[in-house]
Amino acid sequence: MSAILSANDLNDFISPGVACIKPVETLPAAKPTSTDPNALEVSFNTEHIPESDLPPAQISLTDCLACSGCVTSAEAVLVSLQSHAEVLSELDSGPGLRLSGDGSRVENIDTGSKIFVASVSPQSRASIAATFGVSEKEVGHMIEQLLSGPRGLKSRAVYRNGFQWVVDTNVAREACLVLGADELMVSMLDGPGKTSNGGAKKQSAKPILTSSCPGWVCYAEKTHPHVLPHLSRLKSPQALMGTLLKSTLSRKFGISPDRIWHLAIMPCFDKKLEASRGELTDAVWEGTGTRGVRDVDCVITSKELIMLAESRRVDFAKLPRSPLPSFIRFPDPKLNSFLFPPGPRRKNGEQASGTSGGNLFYILQYVAAQYEGASVETSRGRNADVQEYTITTPTGETILKAARYYGFRNIQNLVRRLKPARSSRMPGGKPIGSARKPGGKTTGPEYSYVEVMACPGGCTNGGGQIKVDDPVISGKEPSDEKPGPREQKAWLAQVDEAYWSGEDSVDEDVVMDNRPNLVDGISPSYVKDTLAHWADITGIDLDRLAYTSYREVISDVGKKASDTERVIEIASKIGGGW
Repeated sequence: MSAILSANDLNDFISPGVACIKPVETLPAAKPTSTDPNALEVSFNTEHIPESDLPPAQISLTDCLACSGCVTSAEAVLVSLQSHAEVLSELDSGPGLRLSGDGSRVENIDTGSKIFVASVSPQSRASIAATFGVSEKEVGHMIEQLLSGPRGLKSRAVYRNGFQWVVDTNVAREACLVLGADELMVSMLDGPGKTSNGGAKKQSAKPILTSSCPGWVCYAEKTHPHVLPHLSRLKSPQALMGTLLKSTLSRKFGISPDRIWHLAIMPCFDKKLEASRGELTDAVWEGTGTRGVRDVDCVITSKELIMLAESRRVDFAKLPRSPLPSFIRFPDPKLNSFLFPPGPRRKNGEQASGTSGGNLFYILQYVAAQYEGASVETSRGRNADVQEYTITTPTGETILKAARYYGFRNIQNLVRRLKPARSSRMPGGKPIGSARKPGGKTTGPEYSYVEVMACPGGCTNGGGQIKVDDPVISGKEPSDEKPGPREQKAWLAQVDEAYWSGEDSVDEDVVMDNRPNLVDGISPSYVKDTLAHWADITGIDLDRLAYTSYREVISDVGKKASDTERVIEIASKIGGGW
């Protein structure tokens, strides 16, 4: 996904590609100039070509996900439909829903208004923190002040609308880590298709590949459908948070999900594509089977958040770096404690877990904790973005092999190794496929779990993050001398440092009283109990709330058309037919 191109930079219409699933279906038939139906006219006069009155092709963001080729100059043209301008337009569309002082009910429920909620990723906070030279924790308070505070967006809004709750996506990340560990343990012990106490069903095939990176998921669906059975069925933290907010608030307030408007602030443009997936709507968890309301209505990136503030003439750097003085509790007490725990802000994990959520790191810690004396060994792969891990017992027995693959170049090597062997057409020939032995086994290590991310370096290096050459960093106009890879690498190191600055010391005694059996600072039993409570108050199975599905995208790109197809195409273009 390009981090440069957006709709605001374009002033021309880019027509769909030939492989678009929604092409212009009809072309105007040429008007006959002779009564003889067999007469043809050849003209070399190009000055008076009649203008076409065809309407422009209408392609939605959801259509783009189903496309197997390039619909426009980049998917960024379509994802820009989710922008900071859309946020302002929604806030100014009418008065928002008013909540009672204790947050237990809606006071103007019959007005048709909406309630606004937002979720913020730690990677976005880190990017903005590095930009303004503050800590990730302070940026979290500044974003809350911008979205909900008196000096933020509402101070210059038509209806004084703001966001009722601003939630840290680390909450959903913890839930995803715990459910992900359950998913792997079921796969290791019982095999795919089994059920564990965590409620994980329809388990993925080994090795399980993480699915929280939408760029990687789209790539797999469009080009490597053979890896889809390996993708983790868990929703990403962004998607899970959207489901939690909309399902809970709609049940508690007795309103439809379309009256809850959820904004997500993410480090990646591809997260806009994820939000538009048909599998991530209320139709899935409600079980209606109809076209539903998206769990995440709009996604803006770290850079777009700054643009959002500038659009309302709010100086982001001057916003207070302290929490909001007043706070309306979430309508469910147990979920309120989960979303807004007392004490220090949730930390982003250990530095060894990386900056993409720590899926693999948590898996390693969780599995190692199940075996007394087990140790984790690390070895570097072909480059810094490939790491391999092995969990062994004191006797040297291998319990688990796992890996981390970042960047599309490394991902291509991974999917090549997972490609099944094809039988040879030659009598007595060996199976075809360099990644597999004749017996069907992979030539490399047999991983049980692989953390896959499209961006080299992880999510802090997402396409929507603020880059080193962005004017907002220095406050000056861009210079003629463009920063090179070395400068960008140094800048990414600053973002990573800001990401880890969000770590806070936690009172272990307080945590142990409420959240026993910690793994990497997370209590699986506490998380599972909270998720079970969520399913109970909504009346929806956790399987429908927390899990999703994927589908192969059929492509015609690169396929040679048959003679019959070419004749039909030529006939339709000249106004004829069969």
